[in-house]
Amino acid sequence: MQVPYRTSFNGKLDRLSSLIDRLRVHVANTLAGGTELDTANFRIYKSDDEALRLVFCPLRQDGIGDCADVAPCERETTLVAARITISGIGRQLINALPDCISVPLAEEPYLNAVVTPLIEEVTQPRCGGQAVFQRLCEVVVIRLLRHAMEEGKADTGLLNGLAHPRIAAALVAIHEAPGEAWTLEKLATAAGMSRTQFAVTFKDLVGITPMGYLSNWRLDIARAELEAGRQVKAVATLCGFASPAAFSRAFSRRFGYSPKKRPVEAA
Repeated sequence: MQVPYRTSFNGKLDRLSSLIDRLRVHVANTLAGGTELDTANFRIYKSDDEALRLVFCPLRQDGIGDCADVAPCERETTLVAARITISGIGRQLINALPDCISVPLAEEPYLNAVVTPLIEEVTQPRCGGQAVFQRLCEVVVIRLLRHAMEEGKADTGLLNGLAHPRIAAALVAIHEAPGEAWTLEKLATAAGMSRTQFAVTFKDLVGITPMGYLSNWRLDIARAELEAGRQVKAVATLCGFASPAAFSRAFSRRFGYSPKKRPVEAA
């Protein structure tokens, strides 16, 4: 099967869209005017010389990680403070981010272009402001993901793999067509590498074997599809399993409960 790779407007491989499609951004508790918010993991600061700094500390399962950068520096005022949580399969992107990202916006004009209207929505409230703020935060998160990938902010993990042009091709192939009968050889071909070179490079960059990543991706999609009400047989086919029985065994090993059970029953 020829995988229908998506391309960006410049015709290059689109490394993020298949993940962003499965990303859900939730925003709560926006404040302005220098008010501090203990649970905020997203902040925009303004210094005395009008310089802006964006700070985002992705929420892990155990809450906000320790990060000195989340606190304002001397002579900085908080313009925006919010709590942003991420759900959906695309959360793998968030887990690949550093514990905290601190970006002087003067150095990132394409981020600053989105942050400026975001600040306006908080400091100059108008009808529909919360909805606009939510949408703008989604764009900011996506641009932060680009920033982290392009700047090499991750030492290992998904973003690190996506930053490598050949490994990215294999990752996008997995993301776009999880039901394809992928083998190590087919993925190596998608990456334009030898089987051995591909396997070693993928593991070094992503931190997991190619087939291990494929299995995890399929099962994560499967769980999301089941939670959306899709039938087990249809999900097994969608995610490339040879049979519903094989899918059920793999799913139970990964999550500790049968795909026919609701997650709340298995908790």
